[in-house]
Amino acid sequence: MAKIRLFIDHPLVAGQPVPVDAAQAHYLSGVMRLRQGDAVSVFNGHDGEWRASLLDTGKRGGNLSIIAQTAPQQDPPDLWLMFAPIKKARTDFIVEKAAEMGCARILPVQTDHTNSDRIRQDRLQAHAIEAAEQCGGTFVPPVADLAPLSGMLDGWDPARRILWADESRAGPAEMLAGLPQGPWAILIGPEGGFSATERAHLARLPFVTPVSLGPRILRADTAAVAALALWQAALGDWR
Repeated sequence: MAKIRLFIDHPLVAGQPVPVDAAQAHYLSGVMRLRQGDAVSVFNGHDGEWRASLLDTGKRGGNLSIIAQTAPQQDPPDLWLMFAPIKKARTDFIVEKAAEMGCARILPVQTDHTNSDRIRQDRLQAHAIEAAEQCGGTFVPPVADLAPLSGMLDGWDPARRILWADESRAGPAEMLAGLPQGPWAILIGPEGGFSATERAHLARLPFVTPVSLGPRILRADTAAVAALALWQAALGDWR
């Protein structure tokens, strides 16, 4: 098995060549020092993982030859992560861990106390791709652009329940095994917590379930990982 994995936004068919862009070509030949014929594992997010071999590289890109499928497609459970962006490195961390831990979609949300009013969606999507490459996944969650939480809640499909990590409920971590199966989203607030208006709005929604993540108030990036782990263990594909 090849230890180098690349996400390729291209159909994967045995015997067919696929292109790689300039950055990927530099990574393969300039960083990893691969030569013609060396093995690479590739995936495109919906066709599983495939073994490929390096055909050529240059300054403008290169080509791989697709050989055979090595693993079937493994999609995550129907779980979304909504979070308020924080400092750059910690926002990157949240996106990376969400991709590693099996989120189907990542939605940055603007709250009353969100630190930033804009994100680089393309950069965060690149972090999700890199995380999938490194963790052996075959699915890359799409990262949405920043959107207001209030508007998102107003247009929300109630069939998708929301697990609200409510810092005011600090205490014993709540087990989720009794919650219903089906599509879910996890909601993580900003560093300053949700405003009183937002808290009242969330409390009125019948599809929102508030939970405690333990006796200590967690940083937003830690809370995201903790909530994802609790949900995956009780309702997701860690069971």
